[in-house]
Amino acid sequence: MLLLIGVSMLIVLPNIAKGLQEREVRVSALGLAAAARDLRSRALADGEPHQLVLDFSQNSYRIARLKEVSLPADVKFISVNGGERLDRDRTRFYFYPNGSSLGGEIRLAHGEQSISYRIRLEALTGRIEVSRTN
Repeated sequence: MLLLIGVSMLIVLPNIAKGLQEREVRVSALGLAAAARDLRSRALADGEPHQLVLDFSQNSYRIARLKEVSLPADVKFISVNGGERLDRDRTRFYFYPNGSSLGGEIRLAHGEQSISYRIRLEALTGRIEVSRTN
């Protein structure tokens, strides 16, 4: 009986840990995408551009100069394409009053990079998509 419990623990525990890691990355990606959608909506409503700034050195992002959101310690930006490079550690994405944005792609991953999510910002339509990548 103890042998059966021990074997099942060897099988179950790694899967639980992987599931928790995936959840952490997914929640972070969905939160970042929600912030981008909110900025796009604000730009449409206010009639002025709004910006999202990614800070790689702080592992965080700033929403329209109002609020800084830190990613969990194990979740990292692994690639950023598009946007406007401010310096070595920061990239900015604008959302414009016509619904468009500085398009690009942001990838987040757990520290081991086995689980990653992509946030895609469409330039012309302003559409924001989140998908899991391997």
